Amino acid sequence: MKLRFFFLLLLSILIYSCSSPEEKSQSIESVDLTLQLTDSLDLDFLGAPILASTNPKGSRFAFYDSPSGKIIISDDEGNILDTLSKKGDTPDAYGFMIDLPVIWEDEKLIQVGMNGIFIYDEDGEMLKKINHPEDMGGAAFMYMTGKTSKITEINGTPYFLMNSIRTRDTYAGEQKFYDTYKAIELVNLETGESNDFIPFEEGSRFLDGKGYIQSDYLPAYAESKGKLFISHGGEPKVWVYDFSPDSAVLDTAIALNIPQFIPIEGSDRKEFSKGSYSVRGGMAAIRNIFVQNGKIIVSYYPGIDPLEMEKAQKLWEAGDEEAASAFYTKLQEKSPPGILIFDEGSLEFLTQLDYPEKTSNGGFIVDKEYIYFQRAPDPDVEEDFLRIYKMKLVEE
Repeated sequence: MKLRFFFLLLLSILIYSCSSPEEKSQSIESVDLTLQLTDSLDLDFLGAPILASTNPKGSRFAFYDSPSGKIIISDDEGNILDTLSKKGDTPDAYGFMIDLPVIWEDEKLIQVGMNGIFIYDEDGEMLKKINHPEDMGGAAFMYMTGKTSKITEINGTPYFLMNSIRTRDTYAGEQKFYDTYKAIELVNLETGESNDFIPFEEGSRFLDGKGYIQSDYLPAYAESKGKLFISHGGEPKVWVYDFSPDSAVLDTAIALNIPQFIPIEGSDRKEFSKGSYSVRGGMAAIRNIFVQNGKIIVSYYPGIDPLEMEKAQKLWEAGDEEAASAFYTKLQEKSPPGILIFDEGSLEFLTQLDYPEKTSNGGFIVDKEYIYFQRAPDPDVEEDFLRIYKMKLVEE
């Protein structure tokens, strides 16, 4: 359990308008918000499950257990309703997983793999398969709590917001990759039609002539009321677009001033090769974005010093796995994740929050009213359950 946990781990604010070069200063005062514990649920499952998603009502939850490769569905009390694993050479197999499972409404599950987008019922029977816009030659995947695609409804039609998988006949070692890059795919769940959106805008660090791996620019996003809020991973900025199924028009951007946020460094593009995919954990990133009750919730990780990461990696490669695990844990304690809250309408900064004590620093999930955190595992004890804390954002 300890070694697996270590391996998985490895794997404020100024607002400016795009229509005006003048920057708006951040308000010094912040709203007194806090996370209040309201309940918890225990998932009785021996393994290493991580919390993936919930539906807007918080009545269904999806988990993924890497050791067994199983997707687990539970109710809001932690009772397991079903487990499924759709691998192998069958028509309903999603293939290599490139996203965590997403709960849709009460009785459906969406799983994205290299073979396509698969929709299952609660019993694991395939209801529909949506093909990717182009075949995937390869992929790399790094899973974190709550880091999934998003379901949204636009003009009464359900859509699936996911990372774009299109290669556009290029790779990260070529300028063409950065010139033609699009971050997300909007998939109509009724027709299967899709469009890709969101380039690297002018001024993005990913247009600096260097090469970057997938985890450097892995997007975080949320859609609400015709607005798309998106960040390109290691770039501490939230871009705001007027958004529809046909267009995305840049409106504004929020530059995030995060203490101890370690800037990512690009590499010489000559180090990249076509068909090669890689991700790296421990780097600074905007990990997720949610919108709840008029508030934009931004989850970030400030990152670990790359030189310190190299020390941990050398200990691991030398076979001293226990020392590597202990050293990495200390590094994490020095770089705790955090949460930034903004007003959805005005985009004004409201407050910064720490993750609750004794919770996993990988992330969290959100429904219409509550925020769910996964309790951090005890590295010295193999537990046969996973505890989820149900919390509410309240103003004091």
